[in-house]
Amino acid sequence: MPNDQEPKKSRSIFLFLRIAVVSGGIIAGFFWIRREVGWGNLADTFRSINLGIFALVLGVFIISQVIVGLRWWLLLRSQSIFIRFWAAVRLYFLGWFYNNFMPGSMGGDLLRAWYVTMHTDKKFEAVLSVFVDRVIGLSSTLIIAVFFYSLFLRGKDLEITSSGTGGFVNFFAQYKSIFLWAVVIIIVVLCVLLLNKRGRSMLLKVCSYIRQSSLKVIIKFKDAIVIYCSKPLTMLAAFALTVFLQLLTITAFWLLGRNIGIQAGVKYYYVFFTLTWVLGAVPVSIGGAVVVEGMLAYMFITFAGTAKGAASTLVLCQRAVWMLASLPGAVIHLIGAHLPKDPKNSLQNRKDFFVDSKKSVD
Repeated sequence: MPNDQEPKKSRSIFLFLRIAVVSGGIIAGFFWIRREVGWGNLADTFRSINLGIFALVLGVFIISQVIVGLRWWLLLRSQSIFIRFWAAVRLYFLGWFYNNFMPGSMGGDLLRAWYVTMHTDKKFEAVLSVFVDRVIGLSSTLIIAVFFYSLFLRGKDLEITSSGTGGFVNFFAQYKSIFLWAVVIIIVVLCVLLLNKRGRSMLLKVCSYIRQSSLKVIIKFKDAIVIYCSKPLTMLAAFALTVFLQLLTITAFWLLGRNIGIQAGVKYYYVFFTLTWVLGAVPVSIGGAVVVEGMLAYMFITFAGTAKGAASTLVLCQRAVWMLASLPGAVIHLIGAHLPKDPKNSLQNRKDFFVDSKKSVD
């Protein structure tokens, strides 16, 4: 029994830390906007947005997510998993909803992997397709960032800020007291935990959970390479489709930025958006909340000379688009559209999934 409780405690601790990061980021963002931007100025910027352009961005993003569902469907078919196209799209939107709204330890990808096993007997291949789908998305995102940085921004002056002082060094110098107190608080908390027997046990569990999760990711990545290397055309098509959709989505946000009053060229968007998307995939918060917004606003203000109010509006609009585009996932879950039509097959696959998961853990 104690062995069964330890993973649950580790997940609970990890979930608590993620919620703490989001809560702290929201509080810090609230005070930053009040001091640096002003709620009245931010409201005026939002009122200036053309609703037609915002609707266009939302529409482009939703269509992109449907086509990303097509990408995953292609990956499933390459493993001879023949579920319906719209079933794959519904599962993708369900996972996207959980990524953005639900604070639970079961992320959207894990939920998508869980439910896709109810549609097929090839449970391992189905779960692996979710992981490969995420790897393709992140790798293409990072490649876009590196390509546009190397082509357009490398060697240029990226130390421009709205105040003219610019740069990481000046930024840290300006807020050094905040960073100093943050370091002191972290050290004090660690010391308290280390001096306490229960605290030491908690830290060991967290470290063990991180280590085990990392090993699982490495093993899955190795298996993915072996399985999918035999399908080069499918992988190439999935990668090219991902790059196109990401460029299309970012270009739509560039149009929204122009409407807000941001004069930065689209090349900045291709670099800044993709980098923050990769950072947001690191599971230190819920759905990348506050991490994506904070880094994206910082990059536009520091490197593109964007006004703080306009940068804040842009990053909040991106979050609004993400959350609105996630709502179909809630409807899909409520009406049960993510489940296969044969309930007996669904129940049997669920039992098989539990058995295989228990064997892998043992």
